[in-house]
Amino acid sequence: MTYDNIVSLLGAEAEGLLQYQSQTISKDQLHIPGPDFVDRIFAKSNRSTQVLRSLQQLFNHGRLGGTGYLSILPVDQGIEHTAGASFAPNPLYFDPENIIKLAIEGGCNAVATTFGNLAMMSRKYAHKIPFVVKINHNELMTYPNKYDQIMFGSVDEAWNLGATAVGATVYFGSEESNRQIIEVAEAFERAHQLGMATILWCYTRNNGFKKDGTDYHVAADLTGQANHLGVTIQADIIKQKLPVNNGGFKAIGFGKTHDKMYSELSSDNPIDLCRYQVANCYMGRAGLINSGGESKGESDLVDAVRTAVINKRAGGMGLISGRKAFQKDMKVGVELLHAIQDVYLANEITLA
Repeated sequence: MTYDNIVSLLGAEAEGLLQYQSQTISKDQLHIPGPDFVDRIFAKSNRSTQVLRSLQQLFNHGRLGGTGYLSILPVDQGIEHTAGASFAPNPLYFDPENIIKLAIEGGCNAVATTFGNLAMMSRKYAHKIPFVVKINHNELMTYPNKYDQIMFGSVDEAWNLGATAVGATVYFGSEESNRQIIEVAEAFERAHQLGMATILWCYTRNNGFKKDGTDYHVAADLTGQANHLGVTIQADIIKQKLPVNNGGFKAIGFGKTHDKMYSELSSDNPIDLCRYQVANCYMGRAGLINSGGESKGESDLVDAVRTAVINKRAGGMGLISGRKAFQKDMKVGVELLHAIQDVYLANEITLA
C-alpha cells in the first residue's frame, strides 16, 4: 500500500491525521523507534545480553525488520473470548499451525499466543518466527463469569519451547490487580533472568470506570497511568488500547491529577491522547504498541490503518492486531497486516 493509498483510505480524516502538528509534549523529548533502538535504549539498562539479543530478534524479523517498529499477531482469544466465538468466522484457526502461518505470511515480527498453541508447533516453527508466549489469561468457563488473569504455565516452560518473549496481562484497577502485579512482576524478573523479553497488556478494568454513560477504561489519563505501572515492573514493551477520551480521574473522582495533564500534556486530538500514553512509558524508552481492537467487518482495514497512523505519529512502536486479521480469509488477513506495516514503512508519515 502506497502513501497515496493510505491517504485515500483515510478519506476525510486524512489531512487531520497526517498533517497535524502536536503542541503538547514535544517530539524532541521522545525516545523514538529506530534501527538502533536496542543499542540506544536497552543497552544502557539492566537487561542482560541475552535479553538484548531477544529484543533484537523481535526487531529484526518480518517486513518491519530493521526499522525499530513492531507488527505482532496476537491470538489468545480462544481462551479470553471462547474458541468457538473467536474461530467461527474462520475455523482454520482452531489449528495453531495456521495461526503461525498467518503471522509468517503476514510479515509479522512475532506471533503471540498460548502455551498450548506454541508448544504444539514449537519444533517446526520456533526458529522461523519469534514466539511470544502469553502466560496468563482470563478464562470464561466460571459461571457467572468473573474477570481475573491467572497463570496458565511457567516462564521456564516458555523458555523451553523456544520463546523469544513472554506476554502477560494485568487488569489495573480491578479487585485482583495487586495479586496480578506481584505475579507478573515475578514472572518478568524470571523471564529476564532466562534472557527473554517482556510485553505487558496494560488493561484497565473496574465497573466504576464508567460514569454518566461514558466509558473511561480507554481514557488517556487512566491508560497512561496503567502504562506507567507496567514499565515500573520492567515490561520492555507495553500493549495498550488506543485512547478515545480523557479525564477519567476527574470524572470518577479518584486518584491525583494536575491541570497540566489535560491543558498542556494532552488535548482532544487522538494523536495527543496517544502521545500521553507514550510519555508514561518513560517517554518511549519502553515501546508502546496499540491494540488493533475487535473485528467490525468492512471498516476493519480503515480502522487498522487509522490506528497505525495515530500510533506512529504519536511516537509509538507499532500495532498488535489479531481479530481483524484472523477472523477473515487468510489472504485478506495477510493483506490487512501488510497494510498496517505499510504505515510504518511510509517515510512520508512522520512524528507529529
